Amino acid sequence: MKRFVIALALLLASPVLAQEVKPDDTMKDCPMHDQHAAHHAVVESHGDQAMGFPHDKTTHHFRLLSDGGAIEVAANDPNDKANIGAIRTHLSHIAMMFADGDFSTPMFVHDGVPPGVTTMKLLKSAIHYTYGEMQSGAAVRIKSDDPVALAAIHDFIRFQITDHQTGDSLEVAKK
Repeated sequence: MKRFVIALALLLASPVLAQEVKPDDTMKDCPMHDQHAAHHAVVESHGDQAMGFPHDKTTHHFRLLSDGGAIEVAANDPNDKANIGAIRTHLSHIAMMFADGDFSTPMFVHDGVPPGVTTMKLLKSAIHYTYGEMQSGAAVRIKSDDPVALAAIHDFIRFQITDHQTGDSLEVAKK
């Protein structure tokens, strides 16, 4: 009898379980959905202006690492030389600007001061930024041995993941 009840419950639930859930469907009932969508549109628009390449032709990743984090951007088309060049120019500038304590670009993109930025500015001498090229783009590696700076880096990267809606892990990877 118990098996029959379980089988019946699964059978009755299967149409509900089989429904496809689209990303917009999960948020449309949120009372703040319109505000969230408007904010994300501002982030994308400001990002396109600040970075010099379109968000819809590139993919961003933000990585939380045990010794810091990484910002990675790649052109969706590996033959898109113009956007690959723009990505590399932008991220090489970002590495230099961040090392100097200049976070004006993310402040413009996000229309405010992202979490972690104030501490990262104060502890800029304890944080190291390394620019590197990838096959279809570039990356900035952010490292620190200072626990306070490291926490600020993690706050900054988590905010980027959330605000850019990249879907990257909010958990710190081993390396």
